[in-house]
Amino acid sequence: MEDTTTLSVTKPIRCIVKLGGAAITCKNDLEKINEENVEIVSSQLREAMITGSSSRKVLGMDWSKRPGKSGISCDADDFEDQNLDSSSFVVVHGAGVGLQSDVHSLLVKICDADLLFLPSGSFGHFQASKSGVHKGGLNKPLVKAGFVATRISVTTLNLEIVRALAREGIPSIGMSPFSCGWTTSERNMASADLSMVAQAINSGFVPVLHGDAVLDDLQGCTILSGDVIIRHLAAYLKPEYVVFLTDVLGVYDRPPSEPNAVLLREIAVSEDGSWSVVKPTLEDMKKQVETTVAAHDTTGGMATKISEAALIAKLGIDVYIVKAATTHSSRALSGEVKGALPEDWLGTVIRFVGKGNRNC
Repeated sequence: MEDTTTLSVTKPIRCIVKLGGAAITCKNDLEKINEENVEIVSSQLREAMITGSSSRKVLGMDWSKRPGKSGISCDADDFEDQNLDSSSFVVVHGAGVGLQSDVHSLLVKICDADLLFLPSGSFGHFQASKSGVHKGGLNKPLVKAGFVATRISVTTLNLEIVRALAREGIPSIGMSPFSCGWTTSERNMASADLSMVAQAINSGFVPVLHGDAVLDDLQGCTILSGDVIIRHLAAYLKPEYVVFLTDVLGVYDRPPSEPNAVLLREIAVSEDGSWSVVKPTLEDMKKQVETTVAAHDTTGGMATKISEAALIAKLGIDVYIVKAATTHSSRALSGEVKGALPEDWLGTVIRFVGKGNRNC
């Protein structure tokens, strides 16, 4: 991959957060945001980012008038004695992928990481799958129109997430991979210019990126998953930990809606990339893990999420997958569950167990 980054980050990154689409949107409704979850997640992020934020007055940064909302509140004097020195976080959000029980399922081996998971989506996925943007072919009028429609949808969601964070006093800045010059080659990352991300962080902002429609050197265009974006950000920024916020408690041994589904609390990744369940101890470590497959996802869904999480873990960075807008997500975001997992914490941690790893 060509790295066009020319600017280095001058302060350590504490956490990269993935806001899963299924957690922040209403997955059964086209382009509908789960406003309650978004508000809770934004509040939890404020508490994790800004020291002493729970005792401070929230200084909102969305000064625009919204239909059906109260008037703009902006008192310049409030900002005079406020130190908005937020610890360095980066946010990446999805576009509304979710588990669907009305589609066929297949068996996959967790130890081989041979996962396929294709959920449907609320923002962007309909437009992309309807036009075939992920398959390329910008010379086709439908694909070109779908590329435009997809970017309208995902950037609309990005604006709403940025606004929600800004209302919580988080100095968030929306950044689109397409506009930053990120490209692929046969769907693999070809160029990821992180200079603007680095500059935003150095200036005290919280970058908010998203899955996007991007140009592809060989097939014209495709969809770049937010999970892939996180892996490249993690490799460059080296955060202390990464948190994936989802609509379920974590990774299960089968669809969580099924009876007797078991939450996999800890997954270990080896140097060769293989991985296995550490907690709980499964009766048969070679047992197959059942997942659900839907027809409309264009980014790889849970397959991409877990595979990319394993690659991040190989960098020596713990990855936590946890249900959004819960006490468990709040504890993960704050870093409380780093190290030995508390027994009362519900979620999945994916860790590297190679030689010299301190978390072993």
